[in-house]
Amino acid sequence: MLHIHPFRLEASLHETIWGGRRLEEIGWKTLPPGETPIGESWETEISTRVQNSQYTGRTLGELVKELDADLLGADSIAIFGHRFPLLAKFIDANAKLSVQVHPDDHYATRKEGGKLGKTEFWYILDAAPGATIVHGFEATSTREKVRQAIEEVRLEELVHEEPVTPGDVIFVPAGTVHAIGSGVLLYELQEYSDVTYRMYDYGRLDAQGRPRELHIERSLDVARFEPSARIKMQPVVLAETAEYLDRCLVACRYFVTREIVLRAHTQIEDRTGGSCLILSSLGADLSVRYGEDLEASERLLRGQTMVLPAALGDYRIEGEGAFLLSYVPAPGDRAWQLWDGRNC
Repeated sequence: MLHIHPFRLEASLHETIWGGRRLEEIGWKTLPPGETPIGESWETEISTRVQNSQYTGRTLGELVKELDADLLGADSIAIFGHRFPLLAKFIDANAKLSVQVHPDDHYATRKEGGKLGKTEFWYILDAAPGATIVHGFEATSTREKVRQAIEEVRLEELVHEEPVTPGDVIFVPAGTVHAIGSGVLLYELQEYSDVTYRMYDYGRLDAQGRPRELHIERSLDVARFEPSARIKMQPVVLAETAEYLDRCLVACRYFVTREIVLRAHTQIEDRTGGSCLILSSLGADLSVRYGEDLEASERLLRGQTMVLPAALGDYRIEGEGAFLLSYVPAPGDRAWQLWDGRNC
């Protein structure tokens, strides 16, 4: 059995027709040479490899199999089973993405061979002036009206476009028709699922001059055809001192994400419990201390992501700047309750 300690992951970069180069321009990632458009950096993909010893070179998927509950935690296993629960990404939309919709767990289990559905959220990190997202419909519609608009390449007449600015928190439950607009850089956290139904792509062609595949029938099966009741969430302050700020950005049965800002090189201490923790630096330079008397440490730099196994125990995070901390909540989780009280 391997020793339990934090592991820093080397992200998996994904070329897309709508991607850009901003992740390198802001100094968070080293991208392939040239002008290759990178749209997504998958931070916790199970094929990503660990950068720090004793796990160096091992994949996240291998560690899940070997460490199991010591890595995942009982709260995570209760909802997601013995698989890594959450996929974190940085997304750079240099052009608008296709309009998509995700199924819930029940539909995905029946129609996609036992896979998970997908609920996700976005934290807007940067947005060009006038940037928007698609979230729901402008007015209540029907399956047949939406199908006709897709066939006539005019779905943008029906969907709702919402202006976004840095700091906005967007919750995207399964069944929400959605798209990221051009000029948006964001952090995404989602159920670990590859089930996405592309509903509409504005009539665009791929690099070979062919229309990209649409999943019209299944997208219509799972979509909600009404305006979204709420698009931008209201973060809740959990703690604030002169040294740090701790806010819950979003919470649901699948995940809680907190933004923690350390000021003037300070520190926070806590203990892992029923779920592994995902730490993603938004420009922070951090040391994560752990082990007996918190004598061991690992470094986390801007744009990097680290996983703290559920069985790690006591830890201390030292440094300066902002980072995100995500986990699968237990029933009655305090941050979840407080967030629900403001947003539901």
